[in-house]
Amino acid sequence: MESNRIDLLIYNIGTLITMQGSQEPRRGGEMSKVASVRRGAVAIADGIIVAAGTEEDVLAQIGELPVTSKHNAEGKLVTPGLIDPHTHLVHGGSRENELALKLKGASYLEILAQGGGILSTVRLTRQASEDELYVKAKKSLDTMLSYGVTTAEAKSGYGLTLDDELKQLRVTRKLNQEHPVDLVSTFMGAHMVPEEYKGRSQGFVQLIIEEMLPEVKRQGLAEFCDVFCEHGVFSVEESEQILLAAKAMGFGLKIHADEIEPIGGAQLAGKLGCISAEHLIAASDEGLEAMQRSGVIAVCLPATSFNLRLKHHARARRMIEIGLPVALSTDYNPGSSPTESIQLVMTLGCLNLGMSPEEVLTAVTINAAHAIGKGDKIGSLEVGKQADLVIFNAGNLAYLPYHFGINHVHSVFKQGKMVVLDGNRIH
Repeated sequence: MESNRIDLLIYNIGTLITMQGSQEPRRGGEMSKVASVRRGAVAIADGIIVAAGTEEDVLAQIGELPVTSKHNAEGKLVTPGLIDPHTHLVHGGSRENELALKLKGASYLEILAQGGGILSTVRLTRQASEDELYVKAKKSLDTMLSYGVTTAEAKSGYGLTLDDELKQLRVTRKLNQEHPVDLVSTFMGAHMVPEEYKGRSQGFVQLIIEEMLPEVKRQGLAEFCDVFCEHGVFSVEESEQILLAAKAMGFGLKIHADEIEPIGGAQLAGKLGCISAEHLIAASDEGLEAMQRSGVIAVCLPATSFNLRLKHHARARRMIEIGLPVALSTDYNPGSSPTESIQLVMTLGCLNLGMSPEEVLTAVTINAAHAIGKGDKIGSLEVGKQADLVIFNAGNLAYLPYHFGINHVHSVFKQGKMVVLDGNRIH
């Protein structure tokens, strides 16, 4: 052991779930294996895990090393920090006015056609200052942290001009620098064709490729590029153009695929080798199999299909059966999924997607980490990984999705430092 001391020893853990044992995204039966131990402990030095397992084993491993601080977990459940791999964190305004339209039967695409939906948020985001966007996004990020999220992805896509996209991405960068939650930034200028390009989608595609992507890359504002591949938004051909250009510039690739209609987004994800394809509510067997062959991670968003009142959901059970790694996320955004609660998503993963509590936890820890390219640093409690973990007011894993609608978090540790206690952020 390299460290000459232990900064923090968390002991008397009733159930410790480490997710140890795999360097790859988990698939099939592996998604049910969560490496659970009774009466566990975790030893941390310099924000990194130096031992995790049974209390007896951890104490034997650290031997006579001095321990600076100890924390009694009081027999509670401890898991890796939760990871939200698909959010639209930075945006202006909200869209509660659309609730009445939805209750009258208007579909997502119908609201969009009336000038609502994403286009409504684009107008509000363009009007908002950078400081206003920061304050609003920080509030949401505080909420995510209080629910156990220690890392999240954040997409742009509500600016749809070069300046406004850069504005969103700068807010994400500032939050990543100043907030305990680590943020992974995704450029999503291809979220919608803006009103000023109506009927000229190819012109907007060229703007993204020739101006937006190069400038985002030059300023180092995003790791990934995402495209909304959907009927009435960006076609498969347009999506491929954008993603190939992004790949050539060194971006990792993501795609909003087959959310409403099965137009072939999942197949494109497989063809291009995207790190993840997201939504997939309408994805065909052919599309899922193409993803499986290429190692694409399926990011399912059950709060979105729930909020859109859809009669069907992403086919997580089919995905798991064919060996497709599944992650779960809130899809936090002001329209189709206005929730920051990853714990609600975990419940919906069980009730609406048919996943077990073990599969759900895998989907919001190690698989979510791999979906944002961070599986080597976070997502499990293993020696050498970042010490991000959550202590829950629960005795076992099944209790989290079973008892829904409340926040189960007792405390959150980020890089070995307590940042949430009793559900409240510590400043």
